[in-house]
Amino acid sequence: MTAVGHLTLGRIDQSLGRAAMAITFAEGAVNGEFRQVFGGMTAVPVRVRGTSLAIMPRYAGYFDFQSNDERRGELDLTFRLSGPAVPSGCSIGTDADPIRLVLKETEASTVVSQEPLIVAFGVADNRFAAPGTSGCGRLGPVLDRVLRLPSPAGGNSLGLDARVSFRSYGSTAEISR
Repeated sequence: MTAVGHLTLGRIDQSLGRAAMAITFAEGAVNGEFRQVFGGMTAVPVRVRGTSLAIMPRYAGYFDFQSNDERRGELDLTFRLSGPAVPSGCSIGTDADPIRLVLKETEASTVVSQEPLIVAFGVADNRFAAPGTSGCGRLGPVLDRVLRLPSPAGGNSLGLDARVSFRSYGSTAEISR
């Protein structure tokens, strides 16, 4: 799955760029039970407009892309911050206290290609709270003030235009964690 979109997080309000995120995952029946296996996530840093900072979404240990009437999926993220004098572990959210996105469909699925099968759709979450920075040392309070963090639920949003490409592993493939 690849996704591009727009992020509003505290003071940050901007596009995530052309190749914001790519997520690899597998799902299907294993020994008669439905399972999902996370494969990995890559993202590119995006400059925070009006600052010397960059922000990059990172996987924070939980996903569930099984859709139902209430949601299109869930994903835990942190947002890594980088820039002059910013420590390497500085982020918004942590693996222990991530930002949990509950993605709602904003655009219905459309088939972009039959071979290979590629489906496009839109999702968004505008109900999550954003914590203050973590792992930023003495720079943390300054970054929180500049970025207006923490930010309450309803003051943040992530909208994504996603494309999912499907690959069949066949009926005898074994998925393992």
